[in-house]
Amino acid sequence: MSGGGLLVAGTTSDAGKSVVTAGICRWLVRQGVKVAPFKAQNMSLNSFVTREGAEIGRAQAMQAQACRVEPTALMNPVLLKPGGEQSSQVVLLGKPVGELSARGYHGGRQQQLLGTVLDCLAELRGTYDAVICEGAGSPAEINLRRTDIVNMGIARNARLPVLVVGDIDRGGVFASFFGTVALLSPEDQALVAGFLVNKFRGDVSLLEPGLDMLHGLTGRHTYGVLPFQHGLGIDEEDGLRVSLRGTVRESNTAPPVGEDVLRVAVCAIPLMSNFTDVDALAAEPGVVVRFVDRPEELADADLVVIPGTRGTVRALEWLRERGLARAIERRVAEQRPVLGICGGFQVLGEHIEDEVESRQGHVEGLGVLPVRVRFAREKTLTRPEGEALGEHVAGYEIHHGVADVSGGEAFLDGCRVGQTWGTHWHGSLESDGFRRAFLREVAAAAGRRFVPAPDTSFAALREEQLDRLGDLIEQHADTDALWRLIESGAPQGLPFIPPGAPA
Repeated sequence: MSGGGLLVAGTTSDAGKSVVTAGICRWLVRQGVKVAPFKAQNMSLNSFVTREGAEIGRAQAMQAQACRVEPTALMNPVLLKPGGEQSSQVVLLGKPVGELSARGYHGGRQQQLLGTVLDCLAELRGTYDAVICEGAGSPAEINLRRTDIVNMGIARNARLPVLVVGDIDRGGVFASFFGTVALLSPEDQALVAGFLVNKFRGDVSLLEPGLDMLHGLTGRHTYGVLPFQHGLGIDEEDGLRVSLRGTVRESNTAPPVGEDVLRVAVCAIPLMSNFTDVDALAAEPGVVVRFVDRPEELADADLVVIPGTRGTVRALEWLRERGLARAIERRVAEQRPVLGICGGFQVLGEHIEDEVESRQGHVEGLGVLPVRVRFAREKTLTRPEGEALGEHVAGYEIHHGVADVSGGEAFLDGCRVGQTWGTHWHGSLESDGFRRAFLREVAAAAGRRFVPAPDTSFAALREEQLDRLGDLIEQHADTDALWRLIESGAPQGLPFIPPGAPA
């Protein structure tokens, strides 16, 4: 018999589907339920490598951690990684299978993947007591419904009850809830069990009359009102929200251990990927992480980070157009710390041969590291471990660029020259001992009296965040009703709300 299931949909992108899914997963596993996450199709530049070498969305890896299970490709069978010219790389069961335009994907390729997606979900449901699925965008995207395999398309085929999450902090949540249901076909509406209000500030009793009216209008219950809490947006799918000038990555509220803070400026390059690499820095007391896009914003930074990107050559052009390239070159000459990760490492090299990603052939890099990069058609997907600065380091690699390092001091798989560091390893800063050793080097080079906290554990902080998500569900949702949904499906006899989906 297949395990129970639930689809967490949203009135919009960024309504909180990922964190609500993780919260439900953590609540269930604390009840002794064997549970797994699932997202049929994910569009994200923020990805992760599983132990078997499969690339999936980082949000699903985080949700697997909430379930206390190893992430696998089954949990995110289709990953779309946006690139240039309105195209995306399609990653199927953890491996890239080609580039497609949005028209090409929605014009037929997406529907062809439905069988694979349903097989993955069925395999998970045959293994786990419950599978908590996450939708994408809104289920009421009527222009995409015919080929949908991630929202109502998967719910209909797998007979999953649907919980619609709305972000009340944005406003218009009642209209969004009602409109979402009213734009679905009768068959789809029959699976929409009810609503979950996210990010509410204030007195819930003031909201209750509206929830009662919503029930009267739709015949559907609200399964909980989750209060607004800071610091819960872990492993977001989309880097666009942090690519604005001056955005601050939320930091640990503890005061610095030493006399000074350490300021980190992250270049918000185009098609930024795995920007969550800097979360481990932001978790350190006294480290302030900001995303920047102007050269003058590097002036007071103690460390500049050039993160990963899906468009290395485009990022290089952007750095030059903005004047950031010259500012980085000046920092290097002045022996002020710079760290390049993956695509950020590649732009620091001497030159790039790219017939794969940008297809621009030979491109001159910034030339501050003795590295030449050649883009291979096969993607490197590994989980390396090693040692740096006398400490054990673990990470993961996701890149087409192959680096030929011809000098400098060895640093993970890359190199270090003076205070300029480059590596393909994502996630290396999550290794606590290495992160502390690296920050000590940065502070010394920057002349800052900053001291890393001796006991910061990034893994423990991540667990605390996941437990906070579980607490939100346990304390503010109708968990008995949620479990009935997961176990038994949507209630029978839910009313149809006109007009329904257009013909």
